[in-house]
Amino acid sequence: MIKNPSASQVRESSRLLEISGLKTTFRTFAGIVKALQGIDLKMSKGETLGLVGETGCGKSVTALSILRLLPGPSGKIVGGEIVFDGSSLTDLSDEQIRKIRGNKISIVFQEPMTSLNPVLKVGEQIAEVILLHQNLDHEALILKIQRMKEQKTWLESRGLGLLSKLLRLNEKIREFEQDSDNRTRPSASERRQVAVNKAVSMLKQLGVPDPDRAVEHYPHELSGGMRQRAMIAMALACRPSLLIADEPTTALDVTIQAQIVELLKELKRRMDTSILLITHHLGLVAEMCDKVAVMYAGRIVEYSETMNLFRSPYHPYTRGLLGSIPSTTRVKDRLEVIPGSVPDMIHPPNGCNFHPRCRYSSEVCSHIEPTLREVENQHFVSCFLYGEDRDEG
Repeated sequence: MIKNPSASQVRESSRLLEISGLKTTFRTFAGIVKALQGIDLKMSKGETLGLVGETGCGKSVTALSILRLLPGPSGKIVGGEIVFDGSSLTDLSDEQIRKIRGNKISIVFQEPMTSLNPVLKVGEQIAEVILLHQNLDHEALILKIQRMKEQKTWLESRGLGLLSKLLRLNEKIREFEQDSDNRTRPSASERRQVAVNKAVSMLKQLGVPDPDRAVEHYPHELSGGMRQRAMIAMALACRPSLLIADEPTTALDVTIQAQIVELLKELKRRMDTSILLITHHLGLVAEMCDKVAVMYAGRIVEYSETMNLFRSPYHPYTRGLLGSIPSTTRVKDRLEVIPGSVPDMIHPPNGCNFHPRCRYSSEVCSHIEPTLREVENQHFVSCFLYGEDRDEG
C-alpha cells in the first residue's frame, strides 16, 4: 500500500536551506566580536526570503558564513550548522565548498565596482565562472565542427583549385563527428570561446544592449546599472539553486533600482532560483519577498510571511522599523525613532539584545535570552511579551 507523504515530509523535501544555531565571531585587537549569536533560518525551494535589519546587525555576515567566505583567520564559525539541499556546508572541505560556491550558491555583492576585477574585461570574468564549474568539452567540439563546416562551405565556393584541402577537411569533420568517446579534447581557447558565447547570451537575457560589445568592456567603462547586471549575469551563469543578493540596489538611482528588482523577479520565475535578499529597504522586501526575517544584533527577532509581518508586526524592534517609514496615506508630525544605539557586539547585553532600547522591557529581559516561538501560524517572534518563555534552566 502506498502512503501519501505527510505535510512535514513535503516541507522537508522542498527545504533548500536550513541554518541552526549559527554563531560567527571575529577576533580583533579590541576583543572577540560576537557577530552572529545563534541564527535559525529556513528557506524552501523557489522561495524569496528577505533578511532585514539596520547596518551592523549581521546580515552580510550571515551570507558570508553560508558561503564560507569569512575573512581568515579572524572570522570563524564557532557553532551551529548550515544545511544546503540536504548536505552540511559546515562539514565540507575548502575544495568541496569551492565546487558549490558560484555553482549551486551564488552571491551578488552590494557594490559591483569593488567586486569586479578592474583589469579584466567583463566577458572574461563571467566566462571564468562558467569555465570553472561547467564541462564545456562537448559544446566546444560542436563549435569546432560548426566552424570547420563553415570553412568547408567557403572552400567549395572557391572551385576545384582547393580540392585537396577540401578533402582533408571533410575527413577531419567525419573524425570529429564520429568521436563518440570524446578522444579529441577541445583546446583551452575553444572552451573559452564557448564560455564567452554563454556570457554574451546571459547579458542579452539581462537586457544589456549590444552584449557582444559589453563583454569587451572593462568595469569602469560601464554604468552602475550595467555593472550590476554583469554581477547578476556572473552569479546566474551556472543557474544556481540559491542566489544571495546583498543590497542589490544600493548606490543605484530609483529608475535603475526598479529595473533591477523586475529583473530579479523575472529571472527567479524563469530559472526557478531561490533568492535570499539582504536589505534594509522594507519597500523592496514588500515588493519581492515571500517571507521575511528581521535581524537585530546578531539574532533573528521575528520571522513571518511578508504580508503578515507588515499587517501584524509583533516584536518592538520590527514595530520601530515600520514606524520609521514615511506614510503616503497618513500625515505624521514626525517619524518614530528607536531610542538608543546598536549595542557593542564585543560586549553584547545580557538577555535580550534589544532590551536597553525597548520601551516594554522588564526584569526578565535583562538576564534571560528569549527564543523564537510561534505566536501565529508560521509567525515566529523572539520576545517575552508573547508566551511564557522564562525558564532559566
